[in-house]
Amino acid sequence: MSRIGILGGTFNPIHNGHIQMAEYSHDAAKLDKVILMPTFAPPHKESANLASCEHRLNMCRLASAELPYAEVSDFEIKLEGKSYTYRTLQLLKSQNENDDFYFIVGADMFLSMQNWKNPEIIFRLATVIAIPRDDDSVSELKEHYDNVLKKMGAKAIILNHSVLTVSSTYVRDNIDNGTALENLIDSRVFNYIKENNLYRV
Repeated sequence: MSRIGILGGTFNPIHNGHIQMAEYSHDAAKLDKVILMPTFAPPHKESANLASCEHRLNMCRLASAELPYAEVSDFEIKLEGKSYTYRTLQLLKSQNENDDFYFIVGADMFLSMQNWKNPEIIFRLATVIAIPRDDDSVSELKEHYDNVLKKMGAKAIILNHSVLTVSSTYVRDNIDNGTALENLIDSRVFNYIKENNLYRV
């Protein structure tokens, strides 16, 4: 039996905030493995200037290369279509029924999970790990859990510390300004983006 964290996202591109989410979740929940799982198509938004699946997988592999417990999976990409968390967890659980799954989300996602497709299935199949946007949002997350998600059957671990504040949009918009991205993305990811001429208008 393994404790497996799932960190999904567009990863367009992956940045150091994503990596911190994996690290903090691994340590807090004593996870055996954290799987970075790029979506084929995110259901909640249309992602402008979306890099190919191959590029996004490669960038995830580069960014997580020094995390011995991290894996990069093309599971949702192979499913194609919109990536719904409940369906992904159903399939993963059917293939690994003895493992315990932990679904890792940021604050904004956690605060909207009651509106996701079939959230009760998500809550039945995985414990949610919520990561605050800043120190002040911890109480907001706990209140939302107590008043909304817990009543829907959710189990949650709410971390007490936030991750680096950065967005993939900011990275894309500043890819020609390496100084602006210093410490925000892995240097190998930055070089990959440049070498492959990604995110050019």
